[in-house]
Amino acid sequence: MLNINKVKEGSKLTIAIEGRLDTTTAPQLENVINEEIEGVTDLTFDLKALDYISSAGLRVLLSSQKIMNKQGNMVVKNSSEEVLEIFEVTGFSDIFTIE
Repeated sequence: MLNINKVKEGSKLTIAIEGRLDTTTAPQLENVINEEIEGVTDLTFDLKALDYISSAGLRVLLSSQKIMNKQGNMVVKNSSEEVLEIFEVTGFSDIFTIE
């Protein structure tokens, strides 16, 4: 299960993800991003309540990063140790700005 909370203030978008981001739930996040990303110059993913991320979830974050490379900045924050380890092992820690 995945809960997505989004807050948009002007050109800033914060997406807080809670639960599991996997093959089943990644399309849900992708839809939210596609609906909201236009005109966004600051995108933040708050992963404080993210329990698990699969390759499908990583793909959605990577595609978001590619979009934001063209139109602004993306930050990933409040990742758990487990999620940070996945970012490290996959090399995504070199791609994302992690706070």
